[in-house]
Amino acid sequence: MMIVTAVVTSGMQRTSFSQFKCPAARALDSVGDWWSILILRDAFQGLSRFDEFQKSLGVAPNILTRRLKHLTDEGLFERCLYQQRPARYEYLLTEKGRDFFPVLMALFSWGSRHIPEEDLAFLLGDAASGKQRETVLVDTRTGEQVTPENTSLLAGPAADDQVRERIARMRAWYLGIDA
Repeated sequence: MMIVTAVVTSGMQRTSFSQFKCPAARALDSVGDWWSILILRDAFQGLSRFDEFQKSLGVAPNILTRRLKHLTDEGLFERCLYQQRPARYEYLLTEKGRDFFPVLMALFSWGSRHIPEEDLAFLLGDAASGKQRETVLVDTRTGEQVTPENTSLLAGPAADDQVRERIARMRAWYLGIDA
């Protein structure tokens, strides 16, 4: 049985996925919302201070404060004092935060493919050559492109009977077998 909890923040309720067995759902719980993704995007572009994020995003200070706290609590940022008086902090990507980069690039690439070309203000490029990058998700073991047609879920170490049954049903559906 899956436990779903509601988290209330500033009068708004959102569902917590922290107890879900699915890594995608738990990742969404770690990241939080679209503001968090944009904050992470800016951090990968070298921003680290509250005022830099606020200027870049135009986000209300209370929302930015909550998002930075959440990302820090989730281990994506480390909060470091850079000025004593008054106390000022910067937010530095942790290893977990840096591991979000491929997710961000996948979102960027997907967005680039699905908005009109004349609306593209940014493109991905090779940092050394300046040539435009075209991205795909690749299996590091085989070098094969990962697609919906060649990918399925497998039971992980924490899989219980319910998860195994769900995977079997999905596999049967995919193969066209009555489950």
